[in-house]
Amino acid sequence: MSASPLTSSAVLASRRARIAAALACAAVLLLVAGMFLYDHARRDLIANGVRVDGVPVGGMRESAALVKVRRQLAGSLIRPVTVRSGSATWTLAPRAADLRIDARAMVARAVSASREGSIFSRTVRGLFGGSVKRNIPLVVSYSHAAIGALTARVRSSVDRPPRDAMVQPSATGLTELPGRDGLRVDGSRLRARIARALTGAAPSRTVSVPVLRRKPAVAIGQLAAKYPAYIMIDRADFRVRFYQHLKLADTYEIAVGMEGLETPAGLHRIEWKQVDPPWYVPNKAWAGALAGTVVPPGPEDPLKARFMSFEGGAGIHGIDPSEYETIGHDASHGCVRMRIPDVISLYSRTPIGTPVYIA
Repeated sequence: MSASPLTSSAVLASRRARIAAALACAAVLLLVAGMFLYDHARRDLIANGVRVDGVPVGGMRESAALVKVRRQLAGSLIRPVTVRSGSATWTLAPRAADLRIDARAMVARAVSASREGSIFSRTVRGLFGGSVKRNIPLVVSYSHAAIGALTARVRSSVDRPPRDAMVQPSATGLTELPGRDGLRVDGSRLRARIARALTGAAPSRTVSVPVLRRKPAVAIGQLAAKYPAYIMIDRADFRVRFYQHLKLADTYEIAVGMEGLETPAGLHRIEWKQVDPPWYVPNKAWAGALAGTVVPPGPEDPLKARFMSFEGGAGIHGIDPSEYETIGHDASHGCVRMRIPDVISLYSRTPIGTPVYIA
């Protein structure tokens, strides 16, 4: 019994469908295989648009990109970093900082960025000129100890304490000297700036030193209030100049120490004061039998009216009118002699602690 024409036709159609399906499957398999082969062939090819720290490496193979990155980045970081503060400079060479660029790691990241997405998206991008907008950041290592050592050298040169305004005495008068701000290097900011310049993250390889300023405790405008009284003793001119708030208020004639017993030069202060003082005789050979004794106020006491001590036993005191002829001469045993009205006037305006400058 033979097959009907309808049955033969159905069998033929089925056979053709199976052949078409097989061909379609084969085509898909071929397409997939081609995609895999195409993608595999581009496994170390960096996608267009990818950069390594700004260096374009798109369209390059990994090995070529590695050469380019090493050449360009190393060239840009070969110069030393200069740290500047005013006219002073310090340098840090890349070799001294043990600066090392990890070009292999950066290029590997560029390749990895190029392989992101599916095989289909990579194939389409490769066939139709797509790109990946990616900039791989710099991967670099350096010696933190070297930067710390440079920072320490800068600090040792730049750091300074504030200087208060001060009075400079001389034989001719008082000079007011302005204070000066103190400087302290901001170490953490300086280390960060050096690191950025060393690794090329900063626009320049010259670093300015960041400093913090400290104001002095005493400004020049405060000096007058700080010195309500100031005594200057001019031995050559035999005069005491008395200053109130750094302004000359009075001048007095005096006698000073004789040769071998000179009134001690330099800056002193009033240590103590006494009205109608006794004489505590120094235990010195020139005092003779009185050495080491105390002479009470009276006719035998050479210290009259007032005494202001400025250097142990030495001081400023009045003398008996019978000795006024010694004023203007080297006549004392180290003290400063004054007429009684003059020493009373000076005493009344001179607090303990008053500076005494002897020229």
